[in-house]
Amino acid sequence: MIIFDTMRFFKIIFWILWRIWFYVLVLLPILVLFPLLIISISKEKWYPYFFVLARIWARFILFGMGFRTKVIYDQEILQGKSYMFVANHTSMTDIMLMLSVTRNPFVFVGKKELANIPLFGFFYKKTCILVDRNSQKSRFEVYERAQKRLNQGLSICIFPEGGVPDENIILDEFKDGAFRLAIEHKIPIVPMTFYDNKKRLSYTFFSGSPGIMRAKIHHFFDTMNLTMDAKKEIKENVREVILTELMNDIKTK
Repeated sequence: MIIFDTMRFFKIIFWILWRIWFYVLVLLPILVLFPLLIISISKEKWYPYFFVLARIWARFILFGMGFRTKVIYDQEILQGKSYMFVANHTSMTDIMLMLSVTRNPFVFVGKKELANIPLFGFFYKKTCILVDRNSQKSRFEVYERAQKRLNQGLSICIFPEGGVPDENIILDEFKDGAFRLAIEHKIPIVPMTFYDNKKRLSYTFFSGSPGIMRAKIHHFFDTMNLTMDAKKEIKENVREVILTELMNDIKTK
């Protein structure tokens, strides 16, 4: 019992220090790259340069936390083409992993609450499409801003669960937004499965560990000939792809 309690004590100390280290890693490259970041967001047409810096930021954090990424491609993402990127959402590191594995410049659609994080929130607010899920007006403005970004040749990234589900939920139901936008703009939907992010660094404070972060980029869903009547079906089909992959991974462990 004494040995068990001692091990638990050291684990708790490790988790506390490790969480603090995560936020240090989030802020440190922003401080170092601050002048370049400010320049890159000063004009919308310079957003691709900001995206390059954001990928450096993301990879710095993943490396510093001891996470090694492993990506499987069912289909290659083509440079210079717009996509709708969607993935399961379980961790604060989902943003970093998405940036790490995707080279095509994209804009996140995310909850407005993250804009309150010191320093990070400033750039998040300037570069992402923020949504207040309790406001119908806000949801409408998302479509307008996303349309503008797509017209600039960028891609969009949405976590379609609308937030991080409870720990016991493997994959929550999907919201309509990503699929409506993809059909309206005739862009391919790229489903991604993030297998390990919850285990590596979930929202449960006393948990997590360094290790491999696996991601799979599935075959794309073409929306070129779809009408809005197909929105529900394609949403369910995309969710089924990710859910099946997660369930199969659980069964093999």
